[in-house]
Amino acid sequence: MSLLHSLILGIVEGLTEFLPISSTAHLLLVGDLLKIPTTDFVKSFDIFIQLGAILAVVILYFKRIITNWNLIKKLVVAFIPTAIIGLLLYKIVKTYLLGNNYIAALALLIGGLILIIFEKNFYKKNPILSSEITYKQAFIIGCAQSLAIIPGVSRAAATIVGGLAQKIDRKIMVEFSFMLAIPTMVAAVGLDLIKMPTSFSRPEISLLAYGFIAAFVTAIIGVKFFIKFIQKNNFIPFGWYRIILGLIVLAWLMF
Repeated sequence: MSLLHSLILGIVEGLTEFLPISSTAHLLLVGDLLKIPTTDFVKSFDIFIQLGAILAVVILYFKRIITNWNLIKKLVVAFIPTAIIGLLLYKIVKTYLLGNNYIAALALLIGGLILIIFEKNFYKKNPILSSEITYKQAFIIGCAQSLAIIPGVSRAAATIVGGLAQKIDRKIMVEFSFMLAIPTMVAAVGLDLIKMPTSFSRPEISLLAYGFIAAFVTAIIGVKFFIKFIQKNNFIPFGWYRIILGLIVLAWLMF
C-alpha cells in the first residue's frame, strides 16, 4: 500500500461511513480497483481508519450527548441488539461474508430498492412524524442496525429504514444514527483490533496516520453535507445510487 492509497481509502471511508451507501462495500471495491493486496496490514488499516470517522462524530455531537442523559440511555438501548447479534455472528461474518464482492453488490442493490420503496410508499402514506425517539423506537432502530453486519447493507441505511418504518422525522433519525455509530463502531473496531496484529513498522504507522486524518476530515464534511441534504430532500437519490452501483459491480464481476 502506498501513501496515495492510504489517502484515497481514508477519503472513501470518511465520505461514505455516515451515508446510506455502505462504506464497507466502497472500501472493498476501491481496494480492488486500486489492486491493493488483501494483507493483514490492509485489513487492520481498513478497521483503524474508521476511528477517524468516529472521532469526527464525537467532536460534532459531544456536547449534545454528554448533556442529555435520556439520549445516552436511548443510545444504549439501541446498541444492545447490535452488540448481541454482532458477537454471536462475528466468526460467520468474518469467515463467509466479509470480502465477498458479490454479497456486497447484492446488498447494495437490494438495500437501494428497500430505501426507495419505504420512501415512496410507507413514508408518504404516513405523514405524521415523530419528533422524539422513544425507547421502543430506539430498540427497533438497533435491531435494524444489526443487519449491517452483512457487507454492503450499510449501518446508516439500516437505521434509516428502521426510522422510516416508525415515521421518525428525517433529521432527528439521521442525527440519532450518527450518534449511535459511536458505541457501535467503537465496539466493532475494538473487537477487530484485538484480533489483528498490533505491531506495525514505522512506514505502516505513517500510512495509518494519513488514512486516519483523511477519514476524520472527510467524515466531518460528509456528516454536515448529509444533514443539509435531508432537510430539503429525501433518501431516494441514495437508493438509486446504490442500485446503479450494485448493477455495475455485478456486471463487472460477471463479465
